Amino acid sequence: MDALSVVVGIAVVLVGILVSIALHEVGHMVPAKRFGVRVSQYMVGFGPTLWSRTKGETEYGIKAVPLGGYVRLVGMMPPAPPGTRPPAGMFGQVVADARAASVAEIVPGEEHRAFYNLSTPKKLVVMLGGPVMNLLIAVVLTFVVLVGIGVQTVLPVVGAVSECVPTSVTSEGEPVCDAGAAPSPALAGGLQPGDEIVAFDGERVASWEQLVGLIEPAAGEQVPVVVERDGAEVPLTLEIAERERPVLDSEGALVTDDQGEPVTETTGFLGVTPTSEYRPLPMSSVPDAVWQQVSGTAYAVATLPVRIADAAVQAFTDEPRSQDSVMSVVGVGRIAVDAIAADAPVVATLQFLLGLLAALNVALFVFNLLPLLPLDGGHVVNALYEGARRTVARVRGAPVPGPADVARMMPVAYVVFVVLLGTGVLLMLADILDPVRIV
Repeated sequence: MDALSVVVGIAVVLVGILVSIALHEVGHMVPAKRFGVRVSQYMVGFGPTLWSRTKGETEYGIKAVPLGGYVRLVGMMPPAPPGTRPPAGMFGQVVADARAASVAEIVPGEEHRAFYNLSTPKKLVVMLGGPVMNLLIAVVLTFVVLVGIGVQTVLPVVGAVSECVPTSVTSEGEPVCDAGAAPSPALAGGLQPGDEIVAFDGERVASWEQLVGLIEPAAGEQVPVVVERDGAEVPLTLEIAERERPVLDSEGALVTDDQGEPVTETTGFLGVTPTSEYRPLPMSSVPDAVWQQVSGTAYAVATLPVRIADAAVQAFTDEPRSQDSVMSVVGVGRIAVDAIAADAPVVATLQFLLGLLAALNVALFVFNLLPLLPLDGGHVVNALYEGARRTVARVRGAPVPGPADVARMMPVAYVVFVVLLGTGVLLMLADILDPVRIV
């Protein structure tokens, strides 16, 4: 792996993450401004500000640590309800400070533009705008991968013709041709690169998988074969050879005996290598693919504590890191570096990286919907609670209550933030010490 591959891999992931974060925050900012809320800051990243520019009433900028972003919506928390007692204890002071900071941001005379004055539906639109933007990004990227680029499909078209029937296999499962090896049936029967096998033993061939299934049980038989060559169908007769093929387990690994030698089986052998091409899938495949990602990510998030514990154990012990282990942004970056450094076609690498970014945006969509502050899902729950209280009051004919006192949940938000920060650091260490490998 050269230095250029590492730099390119990190740059691709970093730019993809930054764009995803930036668009997530746009999903919050645009509806907030449409509803009249004053947005004082739009920032990508955390920590020291590297660049910023003020346009209108909003400061736009980029910060040093590209692990998140935020839009500052003025008036996220309402003032203390009338009759509220002075805070007591550390948590009480945290609540009071959060209220004071929120109220201090409101420009005198613009109290009506505070976020807490929005109706419940408008609050939901603003807070769901970010996660929904990530979902839309995932849909677009999945469309490009499946419909724009397509799926690599192996075709029953001859790409290369083997010179002989292998007489043995190496310990790695590679075929070996001795000096006296017989010519392959494909070579002896006149198959040529570019021939499309359209019929085998009287059965029409529609796929490479079907063709393999017809060849394997035909060892030792003479079989009529029809190929399409230069636009015309050409009949041939091929005598399918017998060969010893290494046995693979369900995961594709070579099966060996007690002495460590590969286990083989007798099967039919034709002696051709197929060709492959990218074929676009129909647009109807995109929703199903995205749903599979969303449901799989939701399950991973639901089992996140167990997965984090497993990742920690695997990183700090001799236990190997599992392929489906949860990763940090460092792990995602290393996966991208491995993909770029691998000896694969450019199209395949591009498809993998776009799929990786789609999966990352699905993860942002699902994770941000967790009903915990400071995540978007926590604000959604607060808006729903506020709306339910107001609906019940209207039904009962009681006075409509004011905005929900979200500041009371700030101690919980700080605890969640510390837990998320600690989890992120732990996963980064795991990805450095024992990273997930794609091969």
